[in-house]
Amino acid sequence: MIHRAAVAGFAAAVLPLIATPGASLTLLIRHVSDGGRRRAVPVISGTVSGLYVHASLAMAGLSVLVMQSSRAFTAVKLVGATYLIGLGLWNWYSASSPASLMTTRRRLPRSTESLYGQALLANVLNPKAASIYLTLIPQFIAPSESVGGQILALATAHALLIALWLLLWTIVIRRASPVLRGARSKLITTRITSVVLIGLGIRTAATTR
Repeated sequence: MIHRAAVAGFAAAVLPLIATPGASLTLLIRHVSDGGRRRAVPVISGTVSGLYVHASLAMAGLSVLVMQSSRAFTAVKLVGATYLIGLGLWNWYSASSPASLMTTRRRLPRSTESLYGQALLANVLNPKAASIYLTLIPQFIAPSESVGGQILALATAHALLIALWLLLWTIVIRRASPVLRGARSKLITTRITSVVLIGLGIRTAATTR
């Protein structure tokens, strides 16, 4: 059983990383401003699922292998960068006109289903998320206790914090919805979030080990 002090220390250490804007927040802004607060559910669920994937890989030792291999780490980094850039380009061209944004609500069920996968992949393919479980979490684990159980407990704390953070942003976005409701505002929001996703992808590719 992990000590409460360790969980509190990990939460304090990971909170600034959660507050740093990333792909999950960008997806949340893009889709909640466009389709309503129910779009937040698949984004948050996909992000949280991604954290547990990283936790599982850390427990299995697979992430350690990737981080210790320069080629493997570079491959993961480039795949993640390609995905973010591709997602940003897809968002940009899918909203090529205000008219296309006005039809978004008609395609909501299918878009909502795919949004979970987008958020999941954005998190799983994020080297920064993987590094949390390889460099930060070990500092709060007691070798004398069950390592797997401790990682799972810390991952749950991480998931709760990031879910709360995204929920707070959902409230903020919905309060700003009157401003974002117009077709032109939706188009501008989509353009901005697309540029952010592309920028995140480029930054990921350019980041050295």
